Amino acid sequence: MDLGNSGNDSVVTKFVLLGLTETAALQPILFVIFLLAYVTTVGGNLSILAAILMETKLHSPMYFFLGNLSLLDVGCVSVTVPAMLRHFISNDRSIPYKACLSQLFFFHLLAGADFFLLTVMAYDRYLAICQPLTYTGEPSKPWWACHCVFSFTNALTQTVALSTLNFCGPNVINHFYCDLPQPFQLSCSSVHLNGQLLFVAAAFMGVAPLVLISVSYAHVAAAVLRIRSAEGRKPSPRVVPTSLYTRLGSVESSDKHKGIGILNTEISPMLNPLIYSLRNPDVQGALQRVLMGRQSPK
Repeated sequence: MDLGNSGNDSVVTKFVLLGLTETAALQPILFVIFLLAYVTTVGGNLSILAAILMETKLHSPMYFFLGNLSLLDVGCVSVTVPAMLRHFISNDRSIPYKACLSQLFFFHLLAGADFFLLTVMAYDRYLAICQPLTYTGEPSKPWWACHCVFSFTNALTQTVALSTLNFCGPNVINHFYCDLPQPFQLSCSSVHLNGQLLFVAAAFMGVAPLVLISVSYAHVAAAVLRIRSAEGRKPSPRVVPTSLYTRLGSVESSDKHKGIGILNTEISPMLNPLIYSLRNPDVQGALQRVLMGRQSPK
């Protein structure tokens, strides 16, 4: 335990992350697995982003959303996975207190923006398919601004609230990155307000978007099923399923929640290019031209 003195109180200056496993024989294997997954995630999402930026045919609202989704996924996975990889090959699993706060802030900022973006994408698909006469084809600037403001506000609020707590005892976190509410259990201060803020964030940034996404795609699915032609019954590449993201933290420290963390921070960003973009013929063609150095057809 690394403690520093601040006045009459002892203050934790570092946390220790237990990581995924303490079995030494598994750590090199996990390092290789997650390194390959990280490279695949970053490479896949950046390739899609490059294709969207370079292909004029893809300069439309749907691909604007997909490009931002890829960018957010790269940022989110880069906040957590590199540090986890370092812990696999190093005996030092400590993370400075300020670095822990920074990781928590950027993770909640990017994850919150990701989930709000998925909500905007679902609403955009609803308008395009179910309300085509009122669909303008342009991203809603107020929605776009709101989701950025809400994500930043939540991340800043959660980080500032955590920074007001005193940590004067154990400093071991049973996780592989700094997230809420695991640090609450280590605090020697009251965490009642922090718990309320986390509950509000989970309801406002987790449950509400999930309900809106589900309702939007339920209407889209019903509209697609009403189309009688055989061609119309094929799933449109513009109709994308809801994401598995529920990134606002777990209710207790346990290995089960490490598994949820892996799903949210590694597996989902890695699969998003396949789910949202790579099945789209336009993206496939643009990506092939980018990789082969060809110009897009006029």
